Amino acid sequence: MLEVKGVRKTFFPGTVNEKVALAGVDLTLKDGDFVTVIGGNGAGKSTLLNVVSGTMSADSGSIVLDGQDVTRLPEHRRAKYLGRVFQDPMMGTAPGMLIEENLALAARRGTHRGLKWGITREERAEYREMLRQLELGLEDRMTTRTGLLSGGQRQALTLLMATLRRPKLLLLDEHTAALDPRTAAKVLELSDKIVAEHKLTTMMVTHNMKDAIAHGNRLIMMSNGRVVLDISGEEKKHLTVSQLLEMFNKISGSDEANDKMLLA
Repeated sequence: MLEVKGVRKTFFPGTVNEKVALAGVDLTLKDGDFVTVIGGNGAGKSTLLNVVSGTMSADSGSIVLDGQDVTRLPEHRRAKYLGRVFQDPMMGTAPGMLIEENLALAARRGTHRGLKWGITREERAEYREMLRQLELGLEDRMTTRTGLLSGGQRQALTLLMATLRRPKLLLLDEHTAALDPRTAAKVLELSDKIVAEHKLTTMMVTHNMKDAIAHGNRLIMMSNGRVVLDISGEEKKHLTVSQLLEMFNKISGSDEANDKMLLA
């Protein structure tokens, strides 16, 4: 479970460039919630994920994850609770290392590694089976350097790595935005499959209204650093893009939605 209470974040305070990114965000995710997060540019979506993950510190407020107050914990100490996939496919893997080596690093995250660093036969068999389930042929390329993979293959691998140790919270930060539509659809399908299989509590930031509606059990909209809309259950199931666009325009006071928000 995630509890965000009164979280505020201001960039360049006291200057002409002052920008309130989070203006007292309150948000609770129950175990197993898959929440899609939508909003215009500068609404605070990625800043919220950065503050939750510890990449940025909150100015005030609290963040409780799985019953632990992590508000003041540095990013590396929160890592054992979290899995994250970024927009850029290059960010989630070590390009100079083999596929199996990347998986081994992910499997050992948050543990004491010592001086011995080897991949056992049992681990290779486990990784091969995991990769096989991605249906991308990567199980036959385990000794390929990750930098040689396509963007979609790297995102699928990053998703697998981020969930290898069953995180308490999975953060998907526009993780399909840099992919072509066909590859993005495949990565989203894999995301749904992994989240459902392991009952992972998940936050997925997206600009795409159709994706925000189609995935997860709950949708929130952010505007000016606040959560301004929270839809779940039957209401979300029957929501349409045109209805969500109307809500967005009403809340934001603008009818100039970003093209990425309207992609069907």
